[in-house]
Amino acid sequence: MPSIDIPVDTLILPGLNGSPEGHWQRHWARDNPGSRVVEQSDWACPDRQAWLSELEQQVAMTTGDLFLVGHSLGCVLAAHFAESRLASRIRGALLVAPCDLDTTETLHPCIIRFGAMPRRRLPFPSLVVGSLDDPYMPTDQLRRTARAWGSDLVDIGNAGHINIASGFGRWTAGYDFLELLKLRGERDPFAANRDGRLFTAAVAGMGLALN
Repeated sequence: MPSIDIPVDTLILPGLNGSPEGHWQRHWARDNPGSRVVEQSDWACPDRQAWLSELEQQVAMTTGDLFLVGHSLGCVLAAHFAESRLASRIRGALLVAPCDLDTTETLHPCIIRFGAMPRRRLPFPSLVVGSLDDPYMPTDQLRRTARAWGSDLVDIGNAGHINIASGFGRWTAGYDFLELLKLRGERDPFAANRDGRLFTAAVAGMGLALN
């Protein structure tokens, strides 16, 4: 039987040091045939222009509109990509545990050449999923970042950096958040969240299953 090429509709953007095996982003790529991880040549010492160029190349290689699924520094990459000539191809972005650049630079020895934290409103729908005890993004900074990006914002409680270390392997609840984002064009479940107010996962009606 001939193989069937499934169009890519979702690009997955890992953060600093990439997303190792067992990370929910890697599970996501395997569980969703239309997803592709955007691999970078240097995960340890990220350079904004190099990462942006790779993302632009991946977007250019696909047909149709795309969703972005970022984690940590991958969220910041998505926010910088908003100024790309290809940004009109993005239907929406799920941004999980975005990191604050100043905080991240103090926690890692390698130089992070990512410039200033992007503050411009994103030209596509976006949903930020954050944690109340994320070492890479204080809650007050999370609120300000989501407000600046024009993103809907949900916290899922004390969940660390929403990565393997904090117990997030095959995070199936994340799929639900992406579906919620996709429904935004039909109905806006976060219509009231235009001033960056924090919604809990319970308010959003989402599950917190970690398996």
